[in-house]
Amino acid sequence: MKKFFKYVLATIVGLMIFGFLQIIMFFAVIGAMAGMSDTPVVVKENSVFELNLKGELIERSQDDFAALMLSSLNPNVSQIALNDVLNGIDKAAKEPKISGIYLKISEFSASPASVQEIRKALEKFKESGKFIVAYADNYGNGTYYLASVADKVFINPQGMVALSGMSANTVFFKNLLDKIGVKVQVFKVGTFKSAVEPFITDKMSDANRLQMSALTSSLWNEMLSAISVSRNISVDNINRFSDEGKFFDEAQIALNEHFVDSLIYENEIKNILENLTVKDYKSVSLSEIKRVVEKPNKAKDEIAVFYAVGDIDGGSESGIVSKKVAEELIKLADKEDIKAVVLRVNSPGGSAYGSEQIWHAVEVVRAKKPVVVSMGDYAASGGYYISCAADAIVAEPNTITGSIGIFGLFPDMKGLYGKIGLNFDGVKTNKFADLGDASRPMTDLEKNLVQKYVERGYELFTKRCADGRNMTVEEIKKLAEGRVYSGTDALKLGLVDTLGTLNDAIRIAAEKVAVTDYKTVDYPAKESFAEQIMKNLSTSIETKILQKRLGENYRYFQSIENAQKRFGVQAFMPLEVVVD
Repeated sequence: MKKFFKYVLATIVGLMIFGFLQIIMFFAVIGAMAGMSDTPVVVKENSVFELNLKGELIERSQDDFAALMLSSLNPNVSQIALNDVLNGIDKAAKEPKISGIYLKISEFSASPASVQEIRKALEKFKESGKFIVAYADNYGNGTYYLASVADKVFINPQGMVALSGMSANTVFFKNLLDKIGVKVQVFKVGTFKSAVEPFITDKMSDANRLQMSALTSSLWNEMLSAISVSRNISVDNINRFSDEGKFFDEAQIALNEHFVDSLIYENEIKNILENLTVKDYKSVSLSEIKRVVEKPNKAKDEIAVFYAVGDIDGGSESGIVSKKVAEELIKLADKEDIKAVVLRVNSPGGSAYGSEQIWHAVEVVRAKKPVVVSMGDYAASGGYYISCAADAIVAEPNTITGSIGIFGLFPDMKGLYGKIGLNFDGVKTNKFADLGDASRPMTDLEKNLVQKYVERGYELFTKRCADGRNMTVEEIKKLAEGRVYSGTDALKLGLVDTLGTLNDAIRIAAEKVAVTDYKTVDYPAKESFAEQIMKNLSTSIETKILQKRLGENYRYFQSIENAQKRFGVQAFMPLEVVVD
């Protein structure tokens, strides 16, 4: 018996030691990986910046612990940050030892405005006199739009230039909810506020179809115009190529119609680049060019770039927490070195209450220094709410904005609870003590109260917009009703001041305070690896694994997951547009 306990104890001790060593090795690996990301890179003569566009494009880079771990285990798990791409292109233009860019495109998913911002950066890069070469096995709408800016566009001989046109689809839940016995009680203001439609109908309303047609046409025409100029192909011929389904023909057709310059296999790109540089050219990746050390900017004056990205109070670890954002914005108002603030908004909206808190914070900052908004992919509904108070609003032509409206969703689960045998009973001290109880439908009196609350929120929203845009409430209401617009259309209607990039917004902010020698500082500060581990390691890894499993279909899972966040009173945009 003593031997038995001896062996058991030895086994337990051995397992504990093994586990302890695993933990040490785990953090040693993470430390080594983190250390590698800080190692400076020196660019060698005759280098080519290899910009590998693969994976999901996000707004801002973050030393994402979970993503780093999973990418080390599986290279197919990938995200790429817009600010890294733009900074990399800018560095490549300035670095004399870099001869050009090899734009290598794979499975790349991004929203129209971000794709447009990358394309503009590539156009500016060409002013340096350096080359851009693009290659893909297959091109989609967005990736070809990007590639068309290159001096030479190549494709696999068996590849496809899938310029098929643009669409916008919505997942409708009504029939599913009917089957399980769930009703959704809707309160809204705005004919075009279509975010509620998936819960109460099985197809687009006429008003929603009208606005979606206008929006997709605007985005598509913007892309066609740029492709037409870059490739010297008429817009009519591009649309004919799409409408006749010629993208399904052999790649030779795309070559014949001048969409590409040659049909080659990927390994042959090396010969192309050698002819443009030297035989032993060096490749510089995006992760490497990030670590190329630039001369430090010693300017004392700062322009703060504050990122507001994601759903407002949507519960997501990567979303906008209104209380935190408002507090951090207000702190910038009292920092003397910060002369102006650029609020980078990439949000489809969210909590109406949270949006009002951020709006107030923008007003506090604006009382002391200029605030300029730079709109990314989305600045709609609550995203527009937090933007409207700015001194100037800059949007991309393909930004999706507007959606000035408010809605409320409250579930009635009585049917579902009956199906599964649940009954509820209780007491209350006052008439409205259990208002919003999902176990029963609302009374007419309760519905009237909620509708008035939503209408009051809409009146406040439109007043905020009217004050910010120097328009009357009546003028704003003619543009509101929850309708979404492209940046191009928003400019015509006076909802934004100019079209441009984040850098344009920074320049405008500097001009407003008459400073020429300044540096930009990003806010909020990035979280350290340790902070991320303590905060959300398990959730992040779970999300990354799900993204890997579902691939491009992850966005459909997200649309279902996000539906539950839209209960309560919200200022949300009705859709997501992705080009790939």
